[in-house]
Amino acid sequence: MRIGIIAGELSGDYLGAGLMRELRQLHPQAEFVGIGGEGMQAEGLSSWYPMEALSVMGLVEVLKHLPGLLRIRSDVCRRFLDQPPDLFIGVDAPDFNLGVERRLKRAGIPTVHYVSPTVWAWRQGRVKTIRRAVDLMLSIFPFEVDFFRAHGVPVIFVGHPLADEIPLDPDRGAARQSLGLPVDSGPWVALLPGSRLSEVGALGPEFIGTAAWLRERQPECRFIIPCATQRIEAELRRQLAARPELDVTLVRGRSRECMAAADAVLLASGTATLETMLHKRPMVVAYKVSPVTGWLARRLIKVPYFAMPNLIAGEQLIPEFAQEQAVPECLGPAMLELLDAPEQRREVIARFHELHGLLKRDASRQAAAAVDRLYRERQGETV
Repeated sequence: MRIGIIAGELSGDYLGAGLMRELRQLHPQAEFVGIGGEGMQAEGLSSWYPMEALSVMGLVEVLKHLPGLLRIRSDVCRRFLDQPPDLFIGVDAPDFNLGVERRLKRAGIPTVHYVSPTVWAWRQGRVKTIRRAVDLMLSIFPFEVDFFRAHGVPVIFVGHPLADEIPLDPDRGAARQSLGLPVDSGPWVALLPGSRLSEVGALGPEFIGTAAWLRERQPECRFIIPCATQRIEAELRRQLAARPELDVTLVRGRSRECMAAADAVLLASGTATLETMLHKRPMVVAYKVSPVTGWLARRLIKVPYFAMPNLIAGEQLIPEFAQEQAVPECLGPAMLELLDAPEQRREVIARFHELHGLLKRDASRQAAAAVDRLYRERQGETV
């Protein structure tokens, strides 16, 4: 069995690696080719390009990389059409993968898309493209299923692998010990300005300014920042040089341990908001992109929230601030309220427990079983 699979960023690499691992349980001789990161390559993927070549964020930001992205997509389509896989799986990265899927489906190759594009939030007209491109959508959030079924897209909710991996009751003391932090000190605030240098450039100064705002009002506050890469650590150290009064601990990676160790988290919008929710940590979420991208997003987005916990809950459980509101004058008071309102914290944590249970479905195995059913149906086997 030969499977084509492409992921475009770290979160997709994580999902793709889990799916590949479970597919190999069903098909021990399976061969995987396409594009992925270290996790997928460790599971046996032969990656034709570095995954980082696809990791571009933002509407305007994509434009300068577009020629290279189109060349890569044209090449992978040619390779797949020259040597057709038994099926193809696009993991997230919809702007790249849907184009691949459309061409392969037209050639008779079964196509699966893992992680729903956010068509329910903006650019809803894309659902027609999805219907033409995808034989099966694997959804990781339950609220997406009704939308796709209403538009004639075959879909199954498989749950989220992070909900399977992260314990229902993370141990704050153990996380602090692992990081070398005093177990009984506090409060500790984790700052996660993003895993991309562009995000850290936009949100790092605002988060550090917020830490200074909090420190003035709660001198006992301490701060920890996980750094995804050496370049991000260097950039954050440069930004912190202007705030020598702050007690900030920088660590390389280990973002989940930082979340688990914290009393509250200030972070950039993205997958980390889901991880923080699963760690049952109250949070404030910020989003900041170029002014042009932000202007376009405000006119295109059709949902009232952008933070994933709020979208899953269907209500605003956590504060979120975008663009010109993502500044210490807004972020600071919201964080202080989290630290100073124990009853509100308990209510939010209780809701996070409920949502964790909703997402905990043994997702990688469910996804692999769905892919296997599609494969056997196309092989003419009785399922």
